[in-house]
Amino acid sequence: MRENKNRKIKIFCNILFGVYLVVLFYFLFFAEMAGRMEEGRTYRYNLILFKEITRFIKYHDVLGWMPVFQNLIGNILIFLPFGMLVPILSRRYKKFWCVTLLSFELSLAVELIQLITKTGSCDVDDILLNTAGGMIGFACYAWLRRRRRKHDGKQ
Repeated sequence: MRENKNRKIKIFCNILFGVYLVVLFYFLFFAEMAGRMEEGRTYRYNLILFKEITRFIKYHDVLGWMPVFQNLIGNILIFLPFGMLVPILSRRYKKFWCVTLLSFELSLAVELIQLITKTGSCDVDDILLNTAGGMIGFACYAWLRRRRRKHDGKQ
């Protein structure tokens, strides 16, 4: 019974992870073509850590809270599912440092592709925020796992 439930959870998480990756890559690479990028805008990139984070915080009153939220919180939130789902799907990646490294690697790959293809904008601050999102996602996974074990132990 328990084995069947775990198998169903694993299948559901595999499907969810696939959908997550499709949505992630659409948003990161193709949404620009669907009107996210301003016409005639020159390509920009940032290789200085904390430059864009500081700019968004410093000029939040000029930019408005929505762009600040989208850039800072959005980059964290977009990698939360990654940090939660990877340890569920793979026994190999059940450790915090593994998920942190994978989050960093995926984010670095995305930013390098954006730099090469000039899609979106390559920003080292995004790597930091995405990696933090993966780390927070893993923390959520670990917390939920502990709660589940406590709950199962009480039955």
